[in-house]
Amino acid sequence: MSTLTYQAIISERNDQGRTPPDLKATRPKFAVRNLNFWYGKSQALHNINMTIPENTVCALIGPSGCGKSTFLRILNRMNDLIEGTRHSGQIELDGKDIYDSSSNLVSLRRRVGMVFQKSNPFPKSIFENVVYGPRVAGLRNKARLYEIAERCLRNGALWDEVKDRLNESALALSGGQQQRLCIARALATDPEILLMDEPCSALDPASTARIEDLIFELKRQYTIVIVTHNMQQAARVSDVTGFFFQGQLIESGPTEQLYTRPANKQTEDYITGRFG
Repeated sequence: MSTLTYQAIISERNDQGRTPPDLKATRPKFAVRNLNFWYGKSQALHNINMTIPENTVCALIGPSGCGKSTFLRILNRMNDLIEGTRHSGQIELDGKDIYDSSSNLVSLRRRVGMVFQKSNPFPKSIFENVVYGPRVAGLRNKARLYEIAERCLRNGALWDEVKDRLNESALALSGGQQQRLCIARALATDPEILLMDEPCSALDPASTARIEDLIFELKRQYTIVIVTHNMQQAARVSDVTGFFFQGQLIESGPTEQLYTRPANKQTEDYITGRFG
């Protein structure tokens, strides 16, 4: 796909009122400096430097195995669950290193929610799926739990479809509905950031469009980082894009600039389909 085609996609997005914010006037939410990461003796990320602005959508693109999902999971320390991993460098959230000894891991994962590639609703009711996090945190007030469920299902663009069947099994929902339910569940812990690891890869085009519309609405309140192999999707939904290749961040910056005027020949070759 040519850079002119991407320019047309971005222009259409802007015509729909989805113009990116002024990134120069937006404060950093994440600042990553000189990040290196290893699985045992194998180095997966090499000297990554990247800033993710607040209340924006940041897309991570690149071929399979290039380090995108590893980088995404670092942002809420999910890789800590894998034995033998280690890192060097800094990952700052609102100016504080998330690996600092004073960092509270439970608090971090509350602030930085995660939505996985495959929707994973619990074998519970729709209502109990959404309020699972608040219940684990000790909330028992039924009226408050209902308020949370309604708010999050509305924010997840699912309320109108399920409001009369909250006590039915979440497993009866369609694939696209299940993914929106998982987003609503992630919102129930009041995160500031949503990490999304290929959230549309298993969805049909109509469901994908619903998720993309939802992402645009959610960035008003949240910072979103999304891994995607869908190049057009990244052009449609993101304000900032980072291109990864073989564990290195080749280029990052405003999406329009990266897609239409990339600074690196390797980036241009990838987005136009010449390799990868």
